[in-house]
Amino acid sequence: MSWFIEALKKYAVFSGRARRKEYWNFALFVGIIYVVLAIIAGASKSSALFVLLGIFYLGILLPSLAVGVRRLHDTGRSGWWLLIGIVPLVGAITLLVFTCSDSQPGANQYGPNPKEIPAHV
Repeated sequence: MSWFIEALKKYAVFSGRARRKEYWNFALFVGIIYVVLAIIAGASKSSALFVLLGIFYLGILLPSLAVGVRRLHDTGRSGWWLLIGIVPLVGAITLLVFTCSDSQPGANQYGPNPKEIPAHV
């Protein structure tokens, strides 16, 4: 949960780098929330809950883009690579490979390696 909160705190930070742990914990938490809200909305058949689901999606869009860009930066790629997700199937597979890739060792043009920065407690 702390990685989710950390990513939300950086909701509009498109510079720097994000570790795989930050990215995937954020994605997992968002996915769980989305599935739970979708199940509740589907079971209740209330249009108000579908509106809530849409609001959640819109609210999480900017932080998702930001953490995605930072994750790509960590692998040494430009954030513009997120746009490859528009391409059906190939784009999703490419992004999956990129986001699962290990961090580029040492500092790169986007900043220091977050693995080498001591975690704040």
